[in-house]
Amino acid sequence: MIGTSAAQARPVKEPAFHNEMYGEDGVRPHYEAYARWLETTPVEYLLQKQREADTLYTRHGITFAVYGDESGVERAIPFDIIPRIMQPGAWKKIHDGACQRLRALNAFLKDIYHGQEIIRAGVIPGEQVLGNKLYRPEMRGFDVPGDVYVHVAGVDVIQTGADALYVLEDNLRTPSGVSYMLENRKMMMRLFPELFSRMSVAPIDHYTDRLLDNLHSVAPAGAANPTVAVLTPGAYNSAYFEHAFLALQMGVELVEGQDLVVADNCVYLRTTRGPQRVDVIYRRVDDDFLDPLAFRPDSMLGVPGLFAAYRAGRVTLANAIGTGVADDKSIYVYVPDMIRFYLGEAPILQNVPTWQLRKPDDLKHVLAHLPELVVKEVQGSGGYGMLVGPSASRDEIESFRARIRQNPENYIAQPTLALSTCPTFQGTGIAPRHVDLRPYVLSGRTVSVVPGALTRVALREGSLVVNSSQGGGTKDTWVLEE
Repeated sequence: MIGTSAAQARPVKEPAFHNEMYGEDGVRPHYEAYARWLETTPVEYLLQKQREADTLYTRHGITFAVYGDESGVERAIPFDIIPRIMQPGAWKKIHDGACQRLRALNAFLKDIYHGQEIIRAGVIPGEQVLGNKLYRPEMRGFDVPGDVYVHVAGVDVIQTGADALYVLEDNLRTPSGVSYMLENRKMMMRLFPELFSRMSVAPIDHYTDRLLDNLHSVAPAGAANPTVAVLTPGAYNSAYFEHAFLALQMGVELVEGQDLVVADNCVYLRTTRGPQRVDVIYRRVDDDFLDPLAFRPDSMLGVPGLFAAYRAGRVTLANAIGTGVADDKSIYVYVPDMIRFYLGEAPILQNVPTWQLRKPDDLKHVLAHLPELVVKEVQGSGGYGMLVGPSASRDEIESFRARIRQNPENYIAQPTLALSTCPTFQGTGIAPRHVDLRPYVLSGRTVSVVPGALTRVALREGSLVVNSSQGGGTKDTWVLEE
């Protein structure tokens, strides 16, 4: 193969941001083996592999949909063939910190639906929890199996320096993206098998086995051989590919609400052989739409009577109803306090400094510095409902200012962070692009994280927004074994 090597084509690193591959003295140690390979690899070869990946992702239907896109067209998930490589020490901190957060968040959810000790202790204002529209009074006093409210969590982590790691947010309702993590690894092993033979990359293909084992562990008492199903809103949901993928990988049924029926407080799947009892539902349907008898009566996505069956202990829902209050961005601020209160431990991973606009002094500061800050809706997701001040126009800033003044408690603000960069293939060479990381924490018999995560990358030069709906893409994440 001939042509300019990819490494030769890379630009000088950006001095304002931590570059995860290149340091002051050259290539960082955990990237050395990959850098040696890259030095001898022509750009033309990488371009061929990138085209191959794009074709395969489209052919296999590895797609996502953008809400609000009137065309309704699903798009292949943008995938970058340059891996993000993590050294064992950094990964251990992320692993331990993410597991610690989930233990504390599960304890918090149990508490606010039972004794509410954290509120009585004055650690979190009661009105911020009990007045939150994602708090479900219907769950008060209900003991969920194993005290596990959050069975799957996606914890978004950012890096701003060699040892500087922060949690950006916790995703606890129906966290998505794990299918892309798994498919990205399969793609890289197909495209570059020689790299896996020369580098010790920790495996992640046991994720769905561990997920299924954890779901079995929280089945109702008496279910000797529990039946698990994945509940999807249907093919028009933006994450439908993932729902189908996880059901297939776990070897369980993918169902919609119309496929299930409740009788005598038990849930059954309609089959050609007659009704089949379902013990655990990994649901990807939001609380409001789960049961038209208990929540929104106009829902066509849920199962009438499902909540009564859940309260009767005849079926387990993962994640539990009412978890949304714990991933509200106004509650995120208190997670380090939860860790100290429930676990008696110092937080391993720190939060990003955050202003709560419900507080008059914070509101005043943020309104005076809007062009410098990132402002988010407390219940927003997917990159929607946010303002990135440094890249916003004057009109956008003033429009957002009016929205904040109208309803300040609906927003938080954070500094514009210097997200680290990773080398990313740009067609004619490699350039640094900003990234974040979403490890998936599983809770059942144990709390654990497989040694890998979804790396999301802002493909547009200078952009800090990594969401696929906003022009971002994904990378495979390689955690090196000791």
